Amino acid sequence: MRILITGSNGLLGQKLIAALRNEVTVDLLATSRGGDRSPDPLGSRYRALDITDQGEVDAVFDGFRPEVVVHTAAMTNVDACELDPVACQLQNVTATAHLVRAAERHGSHFIHLSTDFIFDGGNGPYREEDEPAPLSVYGQSKLDAERIVIDSRLSRWAIARTIIVYGIAEGLSRSNVVLWAKGALEKGQPIKVVDDQWRMPTLAEDLADGCIRIAEKGATGIYHLSGPDGMSILELVERVGAFFQLDTSVVTAVKSDSLGQPAKRPPRTGFILDKARTDLGYAPRGFEAGLEVLREQLAIEG
Repeated sequence: MRILITGSNGLLGQKLIAALRNEVTVDLLATSRGGDRSPDPLGSRYRALDITDQGEVDAVFDGFRPEVVVHTAAMTNVDACELDPVACQLQNVTATAHLVRAAERHGSHFIHLSTDFIFDGGNGPYREEDEPAPLSVYGQSKLDAERIVIDSRLSRWAIARTIIVYGIAEGLSRSNVVLWAKGALEKGQPIKVVDDQWRMPTLAEDLADGCIRIAEKGATGIYHLSGPDGMSILELVERVGAFFQLDTSVVTAVKSDSLGQPAKRPPRTGFILDKARTDLGYAPRGFEAGLEVLREQLAIEG
C-alpha cells in the first residue's frame, strides 16, 4: 500500500511514520514544509512539499501515485487563525482543495484530519452526524475543508475528527497542553487555567492508530477519534500534576472570557466514540494510561 502523509513533521505525522516506516506491506512517502525532522531520517521516503502550491502537489502525487493520503497538515493555532484569516484559508482550505484534486486523479483513499472546533460546544459530546456550528475562523476553515472532501469526486474518503492531541516528538513548532502543564508545574510558576472548557484529550499514538485502521480497512465516512475521558482544562492540568507528583497550588481557575483570547472556544465538546470502536476496533487509552506512555518516552529521551 502506497501511503502519502502530509504534515509529517508534526506530532501526528511523526507518530504515523513511527508506526508505518517498518511495515513491509507499506510504501511510505512523508511530506512536510522544509526539511525532514524525523529523529531517524527517512531519506528518499521524505519530500519537502508546499501543499498551498498546486504544481508542487501534482508533481509529488504524479511521482508517487499514492493509494492512501493521510492529510494531517494544517494551521492549528486557533488565535493565529483568527488574527490572520487569509493564511488560515490558504493553509487549511485552499491546500486541502489542491490535495483533493490530485487524489481524485489518482483514485486515492483520502483521509482528512479535522477537529472538535467545528462544533459550538453547546451540546457535547458529539456524534459524527451532529450539526456543525463553528465559533472561530479556525473551526470554520476546518469545516470548509471537510465540505471540500465530502463534495469531491473522490472514490473513497474519510474524515477523522479529533480533540486536543498530546504527546512528544522531535522539533515540534508548537507544544501541547499536557506538555505545557507539566513544564509550568515543574517550574512552580503561577498559571491561569480555564475551568469552563470541557474536552477529551487524545494521545497522539492512539490517533495515529485510528487513522491507520481507517486506511487498512478502506473505511469511508466521518469518524470521531479522541481519548475516552472527558474533563475540564482545569481538571486536565490537575490530573497531570497528580500523575507526575507536582504541586498544583500554583494554578488559578479562571473563565475563558477573562483571558482576552482573539478566538472564541467551544465550551463543551467531546466525542461519542461508538462508531469508531465498532467499525475500526478503535480502543484509545484512558488519560492516565496515556500519561504513562508519555512518561516512558520522556525517560528514554532523558
